[in-house]
Amino acid sequence: MLVRAEQEQAIEALRRDIARCRICRDAPLKGMDDRLPHEPRPVAVISSRARILIAGQAPGLRVHESGLPFDDASGNRLRDWLNVSRETFYDRNVFAIVPMGFCFPGYDTKGSDLPPRRECAPQWRERVMSAMPQIELILAIGQYAQAWHLGAHRMKTMTQTVQNWRSTLYSNHGLPVLPLPHPSWRNSAWLRQNVWFEDELLPVLRQSVERLRI
Repeated sequence: MLVRAEQEQAIEALRRDIARCRICRDAPLKGMDDRLPHEPRPVAVISSRARILIAGQAPGLRVHESGLPFDDASGNRLRDWLNVSRETFYDRNVFAIVPMGFCFPGYDTKGSDLPPRRECAPQWRERVMSAMPQIELILAIGQYAQAWHLGAHRMKTMTQTVQNWRSTLYSNHGLPVLPLPHPSWRNSAWLRQNVWFEDELLPVLRQSVERLRI
């Protein structure tokens, strides 16, 4: 119980530090063209009990406004993939949700979300992972999370990386990582073209979640 209490204290301190973070606005990484153009609002769910980590990319505008991760249509699709209710999805005893970038990065000239800010992961990722040693499965959503959590095991394209899911889920090296495409509506065509994702990967994903949420 003492170890658990110490972990909770460390996580609470980490949450406070993340909430105060303004590095992308006040001290952008050298080589970045712009500072974050709006007030940062870091969004992350860090847990001492969850055994599943959802490693996403960065919050969108709706999440920036609500402060709740995956509080949008992408979240609805992700919850369907996981076969969990909204209540279960936001249960800290079941899922930790920690994107590669904690703040909404803004839009590009075409109106699409920019990539996660590059200041965030080097500043926070290792500390976050060290604070959650109980994690048993990482769901790496999108190329940025896959690049960080798979390293050399990441393939040349996101499709190839997700197709290679068996080797990273059942790997004997480090934590099991299950790579997933982003659940955005922009990937609807990808899902139609890659029916193996629903036929082969989703059943294993749902079985893994069911096993680890108990």
